[in-house]
Amino acid sequence: MNRAELLQKSCKHLEQAASAEEISAALAALPDWHVEHEKLTRSFSFKNFHQTIDFVNAIASIIHQEDHHPELVASYNRCIVKFNTHSVNAGKGGLSENDFICAAKIDAVFQQAFC
Repeated sequence: MNRAELLQKSCKHLEQAASAEEISAALAALPDWHVEHEKLTRSFSFKNFHQTIDFVNAIASIIHQEDHHPELVASYNRCIVKFNTHSVNAGKGGLSENDFICAAKIDAVFQQAFC
């Protein structure tokens, strides 16, 4: 799956985690993201705290629309975004297509407004 395909999709309730092959393919489409502690993670850098908060506010609407909420860590000039899907693996959590859909959409916001 490529970035354009991810951008066209919407999140849906999932119970099945992504396979290792699906994760590898999605990571190839999202080279700035990596898996850390079973979460899809990316760190975004900004000029100052105002830009960081502007970014958080800009992605909030996407997160709400997709109903797929990441862990956000915001500091002076950085925001770390971490996704996983709590409903997969019989409720134990893991990565799913929803994580990659949201990551692609957040990348698009960053590219359009902050680069």
